[in-house]
Amino acid sequence: MTFVQLIDCKTSRFDEMNRLMDTWVERTKGKRTATHSLIGKDRSDSSHIIEIVEFPSYEEAMRNSNLPETDEVFREMVALCEEMPTFTDLEVVRDEQLNAANIRRLFEAMGTKGELPPLNDVIAENYHDHDPTNDQDTIGLDAIRREMEMWRGAFDFTFTLDDQITEGDRVCTRWTWNGTHKGDFLGIPSTGRQVSMTGTTIFRCQEDGKVVEGWWQYDRLGLMAQLGVLDQLEI
Repeated sequence: MTFVQLIDCKTSRFDEMNRLMDTWVERTKGKRTATHSLIGKDRSDSSHIIEIVEFPSYEEAMRNSNLPETDEVFREMVALCEEMPTFTDLEVVRDEQLNAANIRRLFEAMGTKGELPPLNDVIAENYHDHDPTNDQDTIGLDAIRREMEMWRGAFDFTFTLDDQITEGDRVCTRWTWNGTHKGDFLGIPSTGRQVSMTGTTIFRCQEDGKVVEGWWQYDRLGLMAQLGVLDQLEI
């Protein structure tokens, strides 16, 4: 789970503090586990500085804290402060950017070449999938992996994400799918045809960002037409 550390300090030597942060980044290059950091200055008190540092997990934050370079920079930071800095450790329980990033990873993984990744870091074990073209909902990580493997066995494909909107625990993605029909698909033998379709998927994410539910809408009829099935029905 994403972990955030707030470093709260008082200093009238902000320029020196800012340069010290640059020094920390340089000294820990290749070792630092922080994924993002920013510094804010209190509008009502310019000596009040808060640094927000993000890590992939608490464990990664502790690895970063244990670097000798981090200890050196901390001692220099204390020397620049008017009082001892305070630290607040936060487990992130909601992050809409994380949700959107995980959805992008999922779409990329579905179209990846070679073996399908495990996906257990992106999809929850109790995932519930709603696809109106299926007779029953698909429930569980193993079940949705089998559904993906069915599509991957029938097509070489990629997703292009055309638009993405995030609100609360839901991420809505409008996408374009392009593929080559290479294997059996619902009884239709390989045609070698280049096919495409558009669709929209709404995913619901749980607190750790993993996808726990999905609702799909896409142009399956258009896909069947491109595969020549509708022509056969007309005959």
